[in-house]
Amino acid sequence: MAFPKNFFIGAATAAHQVEGNNVHSDYWLQEHLPHSSFTEPSGAACDHYNRYEEDIRLLAGAGLNAYRFSIEWARIEPEEGQFDEAEIEHYRSVIRCCRENGVEPIVTLMHFTSPAWLIRKGGWEAESTVEYFRRYASCVTEKLGSEINYICTINEANMGLQLAAISKRFMLMAEQAKKAAASGAKKAEGTVQVGMNFEKMMENMKFAAMENAQAFGTPQPQIFVSARTPEGDKLVMRAHQAAKAAIKAIRPEIKVGLTLSLHDLQALPSGEGFAEAAWDEEFRHYLPYIEGDDFLGVQNYTRTQYGPQGQLPCPEGAELTQMDYEFYPEALEHVIRKVREDFKGDLIVTENGVAISDDARRVEFIRRALAGVENCVNDGIPVKGYCYWSLMDNFEWQKGFSMTFGLIAVDRATQQRTPKESLAFLGSFAK
Repeated sequence: MAFPKNFFIGAATAAHQVEGNNVHSDYWLQEHLPHSSFTEPSGAACDHYNRYEEDIRLLAGAGLNAYRFSIEWARIEPEEGQFDEAEIEHYRSVIRCCRENGVEPIVTLMHFTSPAWLIRKGGWEAESTVEYFRRYASCVTEKLGSEINYICTINEANMGLQLAAISKRFMLMAEQAKKAAASGAKKAEGTVQVGMNFEKMMENMKFAAMENAQAFGTPQPQIFVSARTPEGDKLVMRAHQAAKAAIKAIRPEIKVGLTLSLHDLQALPSGEGFAEAAWDEEFRHYLPYIEGDDFLGVQNYTRTQYGPQGQLPCPEGAELTQMDYEFYPEALEHVIRKVREDFKGDLIVTENGVAISDDARRVEFIRRALAGVENCVNDGIPVKGYCYWSLMDNFEWQKGFSMTFGLIAVDRATQQRTPKESLAFLGSFAK
C-alpha cells in the first residue's frame, strides 16, 4: 500500500478526553452532578496536558506525520471576555512540539466541550454564540495562526441532529415498555458515533432538571452535544462560517473546514427512501454552508442499514465493538465516495477507528480501512490524509474510560504509556 509523499498518516485526540482537569468546561460540571449520566468523571484523564511531549514523540517515533488535536475553548476563555495568555502559550508549545518532531498539527477549535459561561448564556441554541465563537476563533488565529496550516472549526457539526433523532427513537422505545427500553438502549447507543448513555439519562431525568438549573441556570442546558433543533443546526453552521471568515481575515493561507459524523448508509431492497432521507439530514443539507471550505473532515466508524420499515439493527452474528458498532472498516471507503458526489474540495479523514480489546483486530481494521482510502486516492479523489481515532485510550464521554480506541494504552494509576502493535502498524504506512 503506497500513499502520495505528502499524505498525512496521523492520529487524533480531543482536549477534554485526554488533557485532564478541564475545570471551566460544561462537561466538567455535568460529570460532577449528583445524578450524572457519566459513568465516571474525566478527572486527570490521560494527563496529556502535562505529558504531550512524550505522547507526540511516541506518535512521531512510530512514523506518523500528523496529529489532530483540539484547543480547549474553556481554557483559552475561562470567563467571558477573559483570555488566558498562559493557556495560549501552552498550545503554542504543543504546536511547536509537533513541528520539532516532523508532525503536522491539525487543530480543532471546538471538540464538543464549551466554556460553562457560554452555556449559561444560552449555549448552542443562542444567537450570541455565533459572535462568541467568532471572537474565540479570531483570538486563536491572531496568537497562533502563524504556526498552523489546518484548522477544523467545529467537530462533528451534525452531531446535535443525530442525537435528536436517536433520543426521539429511544423515548418511543422507553414509552412502549421498560423492558423494551432496557434492551433497546444498546441498539440506540450503537447508532450514534459518540459515547452516550441513553438508558442512564432516562433514569436520571427526574433529577437532571433541578441539578442542571443549579449548575447552568437552566433546567435544559444547550451544550454542543444536546439534541438540536433545526434552528440550532443552522446556528452551528453560521458559527462555523463566522469563524472561517475571522480566520481568513487574519491568515488567508490557513486551510479551514469542519468535520462531520458520517455513517455508511446502506439501502436493502425497499429501504432506498429511508437511506436517502438519512443522508440528506446527515450530510447533503450542509452543502450550502461548506461548499466553499478548503477541506471537509470525514469521520466514520461503521455502517447503518435500512429496509422497508426503516433503520435495521446490526446483521445477525455481526462482530460488535465495545461501542456496539458493527466492525465494518469498509464503511470508510463507501462514505468517502458518497461525499465526493457532492463535495468537490479536499477530504481529510479526521476520525476513523475501533474500540476493541484485541489489538490484532484493530490492526485488521486499520489495514482494511486504509485499503479503502488507497482505492479512493487511486481513483483521483482528493483525500489528503487519514487520522486514526484515537492516539491513546481515553475518556469516551458518558461511557468513561472503558472504551479502548487507542493506539497507545494508558495505565491511569501511573499514567504509564504502552504503545500497541497497531501504532507501529499505522506508522508503517507513512514511512
